[in-house]
Amino acid sequence: MTDPFPLTVAEGTPTGDLGRRIAARRTALDLSREETADRAGVAASYLQYLEEFPGAAPGRSVLLRLAEVLQTTVTDLAGGTGDQTPGAGRAGSDPEFTALTVQECRELLSTNGVGRVAIPTASGPVIVPVNYSVVDGAIVYRTASGAMPSRAAGRQVTFEIDRIDDAFSEGWSVLALGRARTVTDPDEVRRLTEHAFSAPWAGGQREEWIRIDALSLTGRRITTRQGTFSEASGTDGPSPVDPAARNME
Repeated sequence: MTDPFPLTVAEGTPTGDLGRRIAARRTALDLSREETADRAGVAASYLQYLEEFPGAAPGRSVLLRLAEVLQTTVTDLAGGTGDQTPGAGRAGSDPEFTALTVQECRELLSTNGVGRVAIPTASGPVIVPVNYSVVDGAIVYRTASGAMPSRAAGRQVTFEIDRIDDAFSEGWSVLALGRARTVTDPDEVRRLTEHAFSAPWAGGQREEWIRIDALSLTGRRITTRQGTFSEASGTDGPSPVDPAARNME
């Protein structure tokens, strides 16, 4: 029968959360890809597909067999612990801390997604998550008038993103400091709406655009000996509780 996954069996770089979890577990158990595939009753080329194709979605029976071979659970292997606080795993072996360049920070910010904005208030800074985009080099997000994220307008704020890889205890974080303002020019509003990465997940009427022009960008990355950090996947990163502490140690 023709192999539906005609890939070479040579070890490649795992991508996607599932693939990285599978690779991390078999590496920890000192199992090769061929050994793991044989014990799970799947082709080695299919296991390579699971590890290296981010969109892979195996059936539950395959996950059950892999979980048994890898001495873990389907929930852990499939990322079902996503509701837990990230970064609870132990530190990886030989961790290395490096500062990110401004250009690296810009590139990571431009991936868009969800970030956290710290807004100064009379009782102290309040940190809220927002769906953000980067348009013309500026950090922008849409919110409802009067909502906490809208109170960033006219203030000096910090904005933070990170990526977390619990499988390898690796990752990165980026912190931007800048002045926020409400976008009122109709042409600019139209441009932001056209180039927005996505609509706010919270839904509802959120028509007020906030723009943050970064005055400074700093970041850091933590890698480990067993890690395989991928610029393409962008899934690595530590996540200490205080976003300011991540970049100001």
